[in-house]
Amino acid sequence: MPQKVNWQGVFPAVPTQFHDDFSLNIEGTQKHVEALLSEGVHGLVMLGTIGENCSLSLEEKIQILHATKEVCQNSVPIINGISEFTTSNACETAIAAEKAGVDGIMVMPAMVYNSDRRETVNHFRTVVGATELPMMCYNNPPAYKVDITPEMFEDLADVENIVCIKEAAGDTRRITDLFNKFGDRYIIFSGLDDVALESILLGCTGWISGLVDAFPRENRLMWDAAMSGDWTRALEIYRWYMPMLHFDSVPKLVQYIKLASSEMGYGTETVRAPRLPLVGKEREDALAIIKQSVATRPS
Repeated sequence: MPQKVNWQGVFPAVPTQFHDDFSLNIEGTQKHVEALLSEGVHGLVMLGTIGENCSLSLEEKIQILHATKEVCQNSVPIINGISEFTTSNACETAIAAEKAGVDGIMVMPAMVYNSDRRETVNHFRTVVGATELPMMCYNNPPAYKVDITPEMFEDLADVENIVCIKEAAGDTRRITDLFNKFGDRYIIFSGLDDVALESILLGCTGWISGLVDAFPRENRLMWDAAMSGDWTRALEIYRWYMPMLHFDSVPKLVQYIKLASSEMGYGTETVRAPRLPLVGKEREDALAIIKQSVATRPS
């Protein structure tokens, strides 16, 4: 039997805030977390892609986790993203995160190398075995090139601490395939903003969102409408939201989401290189979408 966890609802993938000199802005990150909690989010994913995981040292990651724990006071689950180049580094990060007091880990396949089925399964088995924490496997083949297939999850089904799948392949047929193959063995989260409502309709009981960082109220309104069966209301909000939700499925999603968040008063656009803030027409086009959305926000 899988380990029992209380993971459901809207979980922001929280950005890491930086000062102008690119040092960690702990206070700024905490303020953003506080704002998200005040809007009723159900959990937090720290140090995922949007948290610029690969741009931080292990020491910095642990600083962020301690700061988040300080704000949350155990009010919602905190899940730590793990995105490392090697399995041993992923294990080291998982052990440090467990010591920092997180409630779970969200693990990506090892970065850069395109691992095959045997290697991918071994990576997840090894990392989950390094701690007692429950694990969410993050499948995002468009971004990370490794597709964690249903067959791989079959190989992992005996591992009790692997409890959840963040599905961001973009093809919602995969969600039905997973439910058909595994029933309720795995909790399944939607992991891509611009297929979120479809994913909820197909049975996902959680949504790890990027644009919630800028629009937590609207995310919650849509989620609550869907959970209550008011699909007309949920669809109305989703259609309003969609031009911005597309920001979550482009290579510069971190920059787009930080821009939208800063426009709404949450943090700044500052990112660490190799990422650079949006400029020129790219930024102007994004701002036009954001401003149009703000002008027509659902009540």
